[in-house]
Amino acid sequence: MRRSAVALCGAAVVVAAGLTAVPAEAGTPRAAEPFPTARPAWKKCGTEDYPTLQCASVEVPLDHGAPDGRRITLALSRVPHTSATYQGPLLVNPGGPGGSGLTLAGFVAASLPAEVAAQYDVIGFDPRGVGASRPALDCAPDHFAPVRPDSVPTTPAVEEANLTRVRSFAEACTEKYADLLPYIDTRSAVRDMDVVRRALGAERLNYFGYSYGTYLGAVYAKLFPQRVRRLVLDSVVDPTQVWYDANLNQDHAFNDRHRAFLAWVAKHDTTYGLGTDPERVEAAWYAMRAALKEKPAGGRVGAAELEDTYIPGGYYNGYWPHLAAAFSAYVNDRDARPLVKAFENLGAADAADDNGYSIYTAVECRDAGWPRDWQQWRKDNWEAYERAPFMTWNNAWYNAPCAFWPTDSLRPERIRNSDLPPALLFQATHDAATPYQGAVTVHRQLDRSSLVVESGGGNHGITLSGNACLDRHLATYLADGTVPRGNHGDADAVCPALPDPKPPTSKAAPATARGSMLHGLLGFRG
Repeated sequence: MRRSAVALCGAAVVVAAGLTAVPAEAGTPRAAEPFPTARPAWKKCGTEDYPTLQCASVEVPLDHGAPDGRRITLALSRVPHTSATYQGPLLVNPGGPGGSGLTLAGFVAASLPAEVAAQYDVIGFDPRGVGASRPALDCAPDHFAPVRPDSVPTTPAVEEANLTRVRSFAEACTEKYADLLPYIDTRSAVRDMDVVRRALGAERLNYFGYSYGTYLGAVYAKLFPQRVRRLVLDSVVDPTQVWYDANLNQDHAFNDRHRAFLAWVAKHDTTYGLGTDPERVEAAWYAMRAALKEKPAGGRVGAAELEDTYIPGGYYNGYWPHLAAAFSAYVNDRDARPLVKAFENLGAADAADDNGYSIYTAVECRDAGWPRDWQQWRKDNWEAYERAPFMTWNNAWYNAPCAFWPTDSLRPERIRNSDLPPALLFQATHDAATPYQGAVTVHRQLDRSSLVVESGGGNHGITLSGNACLDRHLATYLADGTVPRGNHGDADAVCPALPDPKPPTSKAAPATARGSMLHGLLGFRG
């Protein structure tokens, strides 16, 4: 499920008396009149992990076509540069849509080589409507409260129960935020980023985005190419599939990744005791699902919640030992407690992040066209389910409010760009959330970009996660702008994937601290 880090600090108030008009640059898409910006009033908001973190806020127009109208507030964070060599602000985004970026600034600054991080003001931000930005959307609290109907609509009653849920969510968003929803979209968020640039006093931005943040960065680069200095995109969204087709393709990729997990469980039969044949292990997993459909574990984990719990394993294999142990305990020991605990740690994350899901839905439904005829959804998702049963219907219901969304849809941005300095892309070959072909597509559409591939890797968000080869390319690029130029098929450079995890010596199987931190920040679902 999609998760985001908890905002660690409140936004400081921008002093209105400090407003100074900054002229819009020639050739830059802009409103009819320049929007006045103020330098952020930074205040300390450090944490134990990131003691130098600072926080502030900036105002932006709700409607960039009417800059004199209503204003909203974006929350910012910063780890300031300390080197005499200053390369400007490095804006970072964890994805989503709906992910908070405030903590990510601290993570990136702490994870880059110190001599590189010291040359940048690393800037995190909560996009419009997210987290500490105001107003923050929360359409329907407890939308994911367990136990939900089975995700697979095997009867008209189950289908109608799920349809009732998603319709009610769309209706709640309409009732609470009808005035905001037309302005919660990627294009508006991109224009916000340029207001942030001007508020920071920077001629050009450096940008580093994960997952959905790659699309956000690519669209910024399209609308403001002369304002891009360096551009890093990790786990790349395919801009030609925004967003309905992208979700259908995810279903197949996540099914493959789930089967890779089950094969890993079979490989470690001496630990988990579920058999050495991946097909038999898969049958046992679906038998567990069928049992939970009839009798939810702990009164909390039914079939849909089981899927919620195991979907994060498709993003990050560091969760595999924990998930395998819960699977084994349920099947072999008739002990559901580890499964309930796994759900609380992983699957229930969306239930605790109503704001993140509200923004995710608002952005995706507004960004691009979705079928408004439920018959089309039914046809497409049953076809996908035949080959990819693991996540297809769970993912369909996650996105189904878009079939009933109150706003019109925009056209997706075409990100093809020949006006940029060299950009650097990172992609794992078996990433399920943003399948490999998307990175190849963006690489071809961004002239002079370079693609670094993690061969054999299946994690989502691969830099600053312990792969020294990938991180060397990232650090070199941020240090002096150098990108690799090679001839490795679609890629300019290839790094071997890190090995899959090994079962722990005890029953506890937490992810590594580094991996757990990063993948808590990433925007799940894309």
